[in-house]
Amino acid sequence: MSWNQTELTSSNHTNTSVNYSYIDIVQKPIEIFVFIDPLCAECWSLEPYLKKLSVEYGRFFTIRQIVSGQLRALNTDSFDKPRKLKDMWERTAKRTGMSCDGDLWIENPVSYPWIASLAIKAAELQGKKSGMLFLRKLQENLFLKKQNISDGDVLLQCAKEAKLDVEEFERDLFSASAKKAYQCDLKLTREMEVDYIPTIVFFNQVVEEEGIKISGLYPYEIYELVLKEMLQRTPIPSVKPPLETFLEYYEVVGSKEISVVYDWSLAETEKEMKKLQFQQVVEKIPAKYGSFWKYIY
Repeated sequence: MSWNQTELTSSNHTNTSVNYSYIDIVQKPIEIFVFIDPLCAECWSLEPYLKKLSVEYGRFFTIRQIVSGQLRALNTDSFDKPRKLKDMWERTAKRTGMSCDGDLWIENPVSYPWIASLAIKAAELQGKKSGMLFLRKLQENLFLKKQNISDGDVLLQCAKEAKLDVEEFERDLFSASAKKAYQCDLKLTREMEVDYIPTIVFFNQVVEEEGIKISGLYPYEIYELVLKEMLQRTPIPSVKPPLETFLEYYEVVGSKEISVVYDWSLAETEKEMKKLQFQQVVEKIPAKYGSFWKYIY
């Protein structure tokens, strides 16, 4: 991230019984595999916790996103039933505070879900960060704007929003390289016995131990606890960046994401964001559930 990640100075959190020297061997000793599906509402709802984990402990880990196809908690024979998908999205939005407009499945359903997954791998050919940013733009267009993210024009728009080389992305979309990368993700999903999306697997690249797998959506404290267990120490969270810096970095964020990262109530978050809206720092994005905000450059 663009801000400096420094530890909070608090003697209450210091653990002097652990040898920290191994941290120097690998700059970021933890690798986190995040198994996702771009159409999965719970994967979208995981975003606040991944952001907070990155802000507080990003100096210790790297994230590798794995596109796992159409795995989900529904029975396979119900995936094609728009009403059930609409209801599932609406329940997830109400429960998590991350807006998912289920009307998409009635008004503008995603015709070929596998194309969206393949597009993520095509974007990743321009770098891991490019792939992650492209996924975020896919999710914003899907869950907030009710766009069919398997449509070619929508994919190109997402590529532009993610600041990709659009011509290169267009060439790579159905390339052998993108298809091979997608097949590798599906193979890894099977090999690691991932049968629910989202799933997160933590690995320590220094200590020879098995990874820890978390299937489903859990409170932030669970992910934090597992990270500390994998590090074999209790690190002090980094100082949070100023709110405007956070907004500029992510460009579009939900009130739920801000409240989770900054440990504010939703009411406090809305108050702060309305101040920035009045100052024309952000503009509000219409959403069916909750609030989303776009940074104004």
